Amino acid sequence: MDGLAASLIVLDYAAVAVFGASGALAAARRKHDIVTFTFFAAITGVGGGTLRDLLIAAPVFWVGRPTYLLVCAAAAVAVWVFGWGRGRERLLLWLDAVGMAAYAVVGALKATSAGVPPVSAVVMGVLTATFGGVLRDVLANEPSILLKRELYITPAAVGATGFVALNALGLPLTIAGALGFLAAFGLRAAAMLFGWRMPGFPGRAPPD
Repeated sequence: MDGLAASLIVLDYAAVAVFGASGALAAARRKHDIVTFTFFAAITGVGGGTLRDLLIAAPVFWVGRPTYLLVCAAAAVAVWVFGWGRGRERLLLWLDAVGMAAYAVVGALKATSAGVPPVSAVVMGVLTATFGGVLRDVLANEPSILLKRELYITPAAVGATGFVALNALGLPLTIAGALGFLAAFGLRAAAMLFGWRMPGFPGRAPPD
């Protein structure tokens, strides 16, 4: 279990760094200052986990471990110093997919460990993986990920559901977590490579 706990901590920090960088990138697109870079990075990096902890009545993870905020600040500085070209932005999409998949599992695991029922634990995994991005898009005045048909929330739901279901069936946490992560990342990767999208509503839009 110690090895698993260490792996989860590494994944947690890595996901925070990746999401923090994506928040800073949103600030970079609008040429904001370093303070805004850092704010966007922090909101994006810890937003999903903060909502999860508040909903399950757990101590908010970054309050007791401010190193998470330092990771967000470091991500913001990295984007500020090194800039961000098209190639790096593409790389960030892949890193973001890794972070999303990791957070879907980590969020569901933390909820399950707190005694949250399975369905609610899946929702906590999805919120952990996606809510920071929603906050980022709202603050940056960009189209919210909730309004896009690209597969992003769906892979998070698949990964969290897979982990919770396999864990309930008695599989070791390491195996259940790995399979949940691979399911989320694999679906997101396929969506990016092949342009998969959710089908839109087929009916006519209502009149204004």
